[in-house]
Amino acid sequence: MTVRIAPSVLSADLGRLTEQIERAVAGGAEWLHVDVMDGHFVPNLTFGAPLVRALRRVTNLPLDVHLMVERPERYLGEFADAGASVFTFHPEATVHVQRHLATARQLGMLAGLALNPSTPVSLLEEVVHDVDLVLVMSVNPGYGGQSYIPQSTDKIRRSRALLDRHESPALLEVDGGITAATIAEAWGAGADTFVAGTAIFGSPDPAQAIRDLKRHCAVKV
Repeated sequence: MTVRIAPSVLSADLGRLTEQIERAVAGGAEWLHVDVMDGHFVPNLTFGAPLVRALRRVTNLPLDVHLMVERPERYLGEFADAGASVFTFHPEATVHVQRHLATARQLGMLAGLALNPSTPVSLLEEVVHDVDLVLVMSVNPGYGGQSYIPQSTDKIRRSRALLDRHESPALLEVDGGITAATIAEAWGAGADTFVAGTAIFGSPDPAQAIRDLKRHCAVKV
């Protein structure tokens, strides 16, 4: 199983963004993760489509956009036009989940669904063939730098079992508190894609931090 590291630009120095992206690429980052927050669905306000458009001008990496916003369907076309590769949203933030997953695909993006710590894995049963990515939140969304919730490991394991049972090729991503101390546990539970912000851009050497994260996935847990 391939390990994908998706550094979160939420933790990057935006004044040196191009340099920070170059260092992430040098370390082997496969994706860039963009957290979009509206100050309503979560208690923080961050980026929008203009940042995705700016990132697309400076990198060819897939842009993994995670919308923590109310009514994410309002932004499907905007983010597709800006160059988003993955469009992930929360089922609690909207009504017609399957419709919006299908629209994301029609617009050329991978369709992702995010599960908060209190969102049941069983919800995936109804849309398992409509998702390209399942994002398990291992913290409560809204802020970077939080600690990994230990119960997330079992949730990752159950999500992997559900995807495997349905023979789904969807990626299984984890976001929240991913560090050299926690990534091996999440990897061992079946995750293949990892969002990390502080662990990468808070390091004096982001490239080495990414290499260290990947190295820990080689450790049996």
